[in-house]
Amino acid sequence: MQTIDEALEKLSRSSFRAGFHLSRALRAYAEEKGMDTLRTHAREFVHTRLAPAYIPNDGKQTPMRGHPVFIAQHATATCCRGCLEKWYRVKAGKELTPAQEEKIVGLIMAWLEREMQNDKNGQIPPLQRE
Repeated sequence: MQTIDEALEKLSRSSFRAGFHLSRALRAYAEEKGMDTLRTHAREFVHTRLAPAYIPNDGKQTPMRGHPVFIAQHATATCCRGCLEKWYRVKAGKELTPAQEEKIVGLIMAWLEREMQNDKNGQIPPLQRE
């Protein structure tokens, strides 16, 4: 079982996953709402959009914009059951356990925290800031 740091390192080597960054508007939203609220949203999104055994629109249930958690889900390959299976070997067709849900939320939050910190340190590419 890999750690959050190991998962984030592996994801950083994917040009597709590493290309996701928060826009200025989503960063401002995250700062305004705070990490506790974002964690609540992440829990709700994971529980309703990812945890069920059968998801009728799997692969399309997570928008590519509109909320910091959505961006984090794409960046961490926790956006659909197909990505969960490919990246983390979590089989589709079986409901996620509460422990699995919390692990996914922890990964999403770790990515968000790093993303916010990297922007403060000027480590987000300028084109991604708009």
